[in-house]
Amino acid sequence: MSDELIAQTLWTGDYYNEGSGKDGLFDKLKEECGVFGVYRHPDAASLSYYGLHALQHRGEESAGMCVSDGSEFHYHRGMGLVKEVFDKDIMASLAGDIAIGHVRYSTSGDSKLTNAQPLVFKYRDGDLAVATNGNIVNALQIRRELEQSGSIFQTTSDTEVVAHLIARSSKDLVEATKDAFNKIVGGFAFLVMTNDKLIAASDPHGLRPLTMGRLNGAYIFASETCALETIGAELIRDIEPGELLVLDQDGLREERFEHGKHRKALCAMEYIYFARPDSDLNGSNLHSARKRMGSQMAMECFIDADVVTGVPDSSISAAIGYAEQTGIPYELGMIKNKYTGRTFIQPSQELREQGVKMKLSAVRRVVEGQRVVMIDDSIVRGTTSRRIVNMLRDAGATEVHVCITSPPFKNPCFYGIDTPDRRELIASSKTIEEIRQEINADTLHFLSFEGLIEAVGGNNSSDPKGGLCLACFDNEYPTQVNFNGEEKFGCSC
Repeated sequence: MSDELIAQTLWTGDYYNEGSGKDGLFDKLKEECGVFGVYRHPDAASLSYYGLHALQHRGEESAGMCVSDGSEFHYHRGMGLVKEVFDKDIMASLAGDIAIGHVRYSTSGDSKLTNAQPLVFKYRDGDLAVATNGNIVNALQIRRELEQSGSIFQTTSDTEVVAHLIARSSKDLVEATKDAFNKIVGGFAFLVMTNDKLIAASDPHGLRPLTMGRLNGAYIFASETCALETIGAELIRDIEPGELLVLDQDGLREERFEHGKHRKALCAMEYIYFARPDSDLNGSNLHSARKRMGSQMAMECFIDADVVTGVPDSSISAAIGYAEQTGIPYELGMIKNKYTGRTFIQPSQELREQGVKMKLSAVRRVVEGQRVVMIDDSIVRGTTSRRIVNMLRDAGATEVHVCITSPPFKNPCFYGIDTPDRRELIASSKTIEEIRQEINADTLHFLSFEGLIEAVGGNNSSDPKGGLCLACFDNEYPTQVNFNGEEKFGCSC
């Protein structure tokens, strides 16, 4: 697809890249969702607002919140950013001390209000609200079985499948939830709420992150620790794989819905790209881990150059690590414009054809006449890397050497990342040399598996994969992924 044709596909509605956001200027991977929960705090809605704002990078399509005052639900969902969905009047209507919230980026589910979360239902025992981050690989299979037995679905979301499984059970809420989670396969972090209960759970492999904190006696749950920091909550711990926590009038109960032995497999892309650099995963700070990735990259392939720069924002930490390890100066060689995604003014045809410059600009005075090492976190289709390399050359860089702080991305993700078809992943069909030629770089280097595991602190684990899911790199999935053609890619949470 030509750059001109790609640029033309961006204007699909009233504003730039309206809708799912899949056809962006950059072929970067997209995270799917973020969840936030509060149990027994009088300002549950306000805390959830700020928590969701901190998780905005995990989903920019829709946002929602459901609050319980002990007897009934108050909820609101809308399309757009958190600050656009909730205003002063709406926040004032969300009274209660239990809340769950959600920010969404769909990958296979439709981008529309009916799929915005939390999903809210009436069932035999009262009100039920459900929010999740992740993907259920066998959701289509379960959905078909439920429909054949009489269930009627209102959305295309995985989350509704779980709600149906819970509602159809004759057991109490906790046991019904356990049974539901044991039927599904995939990577997920769930928050389930009734009028007086909150349940939090992580999939048996811990593929998607979920943390627990405390604030003035209240329990807080969030996809990333940066959301806890935002509201001043103290981090208690990560939710363990297969764990199910129940919070009700009797306090906190730590239970499990899955008792088998499963390899822990937290998504490696959380470390490489998705999570905010001020978040912690498994006790490891993301900024520090990414700096170590850059340092490890430098030890694996030193390049004689004048300047090191990182593709903003996720690769800046790694670029600093590379620069510190090599002694080559780190410079801000590229600037990202964070606001192009929601402009209502269409650009000129010339800017359409130079679409990358709307969102990323090279700092000419920094790169002109310089041999540049460009650090990035991944290469998906290769189109982004080619545009950025050419942009640096246009700004006067004499050489552009590309270092990727992950192994080659060859395989689709079944657990919630927005990944193209395998045939569109450039590393699945081309050698490193062929990719180098495709992106017009002078040299191209990828971080080794061993270097990645070492950098994230997994080298002391008895697991040779360091407690990570590396399936997008090595094609070894931690769960069953084939369900007779009814498996789901991506995410429709």
